[in-house]
Amino acid sequence: MALTGIEIFKMLPKTNCKECGFPTCLAFAMALASGKAELGACPYVSDEVKEKLAEASAPPIRPVKLGAADAVKTIGGETVQFRHEKTFFNPTLIAGLLTTAMADAEVDAKIDTFMKMQYERVGLNLRPEMFAVKDVSGDAGKFAALVKKVVDQSDALLLLCGDKPEVLKAGAEAGKDRRPILAYATDANADAMGALAKELDLPLVAKADGYDALAALTTKLTGMGLKDLLLDGGARAIKQVLQDNIVFRRAALVPKFRPFGFPVVNCVAEMTDDPMMQTLYASVCIAKYGGIVVLSDLQPHTVFPLLLQRLNVYTDPQKPMIVTQGIYPINNPDENSLIAVTTNFALTYFIVTGEIEGSKVPTWLLIKDTEGLSVMTAWAAGKFSGDDVGIFVKKSGITDKAKTRTLIIPGYAAAISGDLEEELPDWKILIGPREASHIPAFLKSL
Repeated sequence: MALTGIEIFKMLPKTNCKECGFPTCLAFAMALASGKAELGACPYVSDEVKEKLAEASAPPIRPVKLGAADAVKTIGGETVQFRHEKTFFNPTLIAGLLTTAMADAEVDAKIDTFMKMQYERVGLNLRPEMFAVKDVSGDAGKFAALVKKVVDQSDALLLLCGDKPEVLKAGAEAGKDRRPILAYATDANADAMGALAKELDLPLVAKADGYDALAALTTKLTGMGLKDLLLDGGARAIKQVLQDNIVFRRAALVPKFRPFGFPVVNCVAEMTDDPMMQTLYASVCIAKYGGIVVLSDLQPHTVFPLLLQRLNVYTDPQKPMIVTQGIYPINNPDENSLIAVTTNFALTYFIVTGEIEGSKVPTWLLIKDTEGLSVMTAWAAGKFSGDDVGIFVKKSGITDKAKTRTLIIPGYAAAISGDLEEELPDWKILIGPREASHIPAFLKSL
């Protein structure tokens, strides 16, 4: 039975050292009891107390770490059902599918596409992270060779799929540096797969049809000493998959049902052969609690929307998405190009840069830090005033890049033009359009 915060507090050292990230030991104890902190954050708790508090302090959904030591990815570990309650921390991993039936040329092409599929967005590198490598031949040597090819030619994480433990063992040894996931343990092979996962100290996917069967399977595997498990409810119809994902998350968080307290794998590649429908199904799984989604093929036009959706879902809703303050060259500007300024609210940045790019007019875009506020909100909050913008322009370094002394400000910030002219007496201040869609015509007119 879970301990209360007060019961946990009585076992803590009560130093109030703040090294755990909480102001007092009592606050830390309350966070432990609610599953919002980990016991390992306290540097002074004794081993005896750690053992006693292991159950109480464990996250409701176990975090599972994957990958090499210098590039670890974590799935699971979430403590809330809805992101507005707190936030989601460990993004869904997006995987492509490789099988031993594929020709070498096809495998090479898929790996090459995977490595090139990287997108810069608000200072982040967005990309898929994983390959699901599936055995369809029963040939351990062939499977190990395919895994080794993935390891040698990419930095992808690995989900190893097959029903023969000896084949999976060969693949796991070929990719041991990536800490691959083994799939699947079923009621029929649970003993052998559990023993293999325990021997190699690797995560294992438990797969069963129906909640009772899956709970019994995970209970059996944890009883064997396995801790890093993942769940697959066996469904391959999107309605049932969505229901399963919600049931697993809610059961783990609300009644703290331990047999379902693990990340979920959703193999959308087995739900349909239509790539577009796979993308739609994957979007559902990303929005509702999938830890890993597996698509049959990773292509830029299908993966990029999923990466953006994932970025939005796993961004703290209480903190606006921002762009780093600085100078952004668009359409290869030179010393005679136009200069514009706006706020660092990410949506504003992407809309404005998209319209400037579409205009084909070389432009220097200055992004001022307004703590992620849009133009009107930043102006109303005093974070995009004429004085502040003027000081920013002078300190930005734009005068080292451009000879022009004409600055375009957003139409919604027209009120700052007078103060800005006083702060920048040698500059001409132009008021741009209010609607972003009018930016191309405005720039071309200049």
